[in-house]
Amino acid sequence: MSSNSQDQEIDLGQVFSKIGDFFQKGIDLIFDLILFIKKKFLILVILFISGIIIGYFLDKSNKSYSHEVIVIPNFGSTDYLYSKVGLLDSKKKENDTVYLKEIGIKNPSKISSFKIEPIIDVYKFIQNDTKYNLNFELIKLMAEDGDLEKILKDELTSKNYPLHVISFSTTGKTTEEESAQPILNFLNSSSYFNSIQNEFINNIKLKMAANDSTILQIDKLLNNFEKISNSNQKSDKLVYYNENNQLNEIIKTKDALVGEQGAHRVNMINNDTTIKVVSSTINIKNTKGLNGKMKLIIPILLIFLFFVFSGLVVFYKSQIKKRNVS
Repeated sequence: MSSNSQDQEIDLGQVFSKIGDFFQKGIDLIFDLILFIKKKFLILVILFISGIIIGYFLDKSNKSYSHEVIVIPNFGSTDYLYSKVGLLDSKKKENDTVYLKEIGIKNPSKISSFKIEPIIDVYKFIQNDTKYNLNFELIKLMAEDGDLEKILKDELTSKNYPLHVISFSTTGKTTEEESAQPILNFLNSSSYFNSIQNEFINNIKLKMAANDSTILQIDKLLNNFEKISNSNQKSDKLVYYNENNQLNEIIKTKDALVGEQGAHRVNMINNDTTIKVVSSTINIKNTKGLNGKMKLIIPILLIFLFFVFSGLVVFYKSQIKKRNVS
C-alpha cells in the first residue's frame, strides 16, 4: 500500500516538474524575445516607418472605385431587371468588350463587375399594399414556418421590394455619361415594357383629364350653391339643412379627387421609364478588403517577415552547431 502511495507521489512530482519546466521555458522565451526586440529595436523602427511610407503610397495609388445606382423596376419588370444585370456581368466575365461598347459603355475594360441586390425595407414592402394588406399577411404566414430574417432576405421575397441598387466597380474614375447612363439606357430598351409604360402614362392622363372635368363641374355646383344660398330666405331651415348635407358630400368628393390627382402626378414621375432612377452615386473610393489599409498592413508584414527570417537564422545556426559538436 505504501509502495503505491510512493509511486503516486513520484508521478505527481514528475508532472509538477514538467509543468514547471514548461512555464520556465515560456518565461525564457518571452525574455529572449524582449532581449531580441531591445537588440534590434532600431531595425524594427526603420521597418515600421518604411512600411507606413510604402503603404501610404500604395493606398494613394489605389484606383479602385465603386458606383451605385438605386432604381425602381416598374410594371412588374423586376425579373427582367435582374436578368439584364446578370447578362452584363456575364459579358464582363467573358471579357466581351465589343458587346459592352455596342450598348454604349465607353470604357468597358475599366469595369470590373456588375451586381444588383434589393434594398431590404419591409415597411415599404407592407405600405405598398395598404389596400388589401396582403404583403403583411404573407410575411406573417411565412414567418410561422421559418426564420423571419432569412425570409426577408430570400430571393423570392427580396425581389418584391420597391428599391434595388445596381453596383459596379471600375479601375479609375468614371462619369455617368461613360458608364451609368449607358447601362440605364440598355435596361430601358425593352420594347415590351416601353409599350406598357406608354399605355400606363396615357391611362393616367385620361384619368386626370376626367378628374379635372369632374372637379370643374363641382366648382360650378359650389358657385351655384353659393348664389342660391345668398338669395334664399334664412327661415327655410329644412331646405338649407338638406342642401348643406349634399354640400358636404360634394366637398368630400372634390377633396378625394384633388388627392387622387396628386397621386397621379407622382405616378407619372415614378413611371416615366421602365427602370426608374432614384439616385446615383459615382466614384466612391473602394475601401473594401485590403484597399486603403496598406499603411497598416505593410508595417506589420515587414516586421513579421523580419521575425521569421531571424528565427530561421537562429534555427540554422543551432543546427550547424549540433552537427559540429557531433
